[in-house]
Amino acid sequence: MALDATLNVIAADPGCVKHHATASALRDYQHDGVRVIFYATALASILIVTYVEVD
Repeated sequence: MALDATLNVIAADPGCVKHHATASALRDYQHDGVRVIFYATALASILIVTYVEVD
């Protein structure tokens, strides 16, 4: 459930996502105890989640 809600937030507002600190191809999103690190395809139509952390 937390991942679904987080992906919906990312889809609705891609500007809330930061570049990952050590890997420029990865994106990093953190909010309310959820952290998702992902790779977006060239057209940003597909997100490949590489890491999920939930407090």
